Amino acid sequence: MELAYYSDYAVRLVNSEEPTRGTDALTSVEAVRELFGAGAQGARRATDSDVTRLRSVRARLRSVFEAASEGDEVRAVDLLNALLMEFPVSPQVSGHEFRDEDGRPKWHMHIADHAVNAGASYTATACMGLAVHLTEYGVDRLGICQASPCRNAYLDTSTNRSRRYCSDRCATRANVAAYRARKRRESQEAVRPEDGSAVSGRTAEAIQDSSATADR
Repeated sequence: MELAYYSDYAVRLVNSEEPTRGTDALTSVEAVRELFGAGAQGARRATDSDVTRLRSVRARLRSVFEAASEGDEVRAVDLLNALLMEFPVSPQVSGHEFRDEDGRPKWHMHIADHAVNAGASYTATACMGLAVHLTEYGVDRLGICQASPCRNAYLDTSTNRSRRYCSDRCATRANVAAYRARKRRESQEAVRPEDGSAVSGRTAEAIQDSSATADR
């Protein structure tokens, strides 16, 4: 398993809360286990205390994504390094599950789970994966969704580094909002007085309504 794969752990944890909407999915042991995924060893060790632990880490990971999204690469790296120092990992070479055509193990790097609790295990894995992703693809590949009110974190895997939204749904919503705003501006600017100065949107609408009434 490639270490960069684990970066999705960080995204899942950050997005378990939507601050602008006031929602939080990380409220129980079951929610912690869902973060790990079915069958994960760490999930079986989860307790109520891990909810509090992971909530604290979640806020710190969000700060990493926010700093990266704002173009503050040094701060993003410093914040992530602080987490890596606090939650170290033990990498090891593994060959389980993967075999080549001759039946031999396909050796790869894996993260050994020696953490004292499930929260620390998840955090170490998430931070290591995010660090590998960051160094391999660049800090600017970490982002915060620009579709209001969504503030979900995402990892930009586009070829031209152009991603701005966490999902196609948010991208569509943002594009529709931008289109409607543009149409409103065009409508407001469509009716101007003889001196050429722009009239207010409310005035333009009133003039348009009057014209429509006259036509009838």
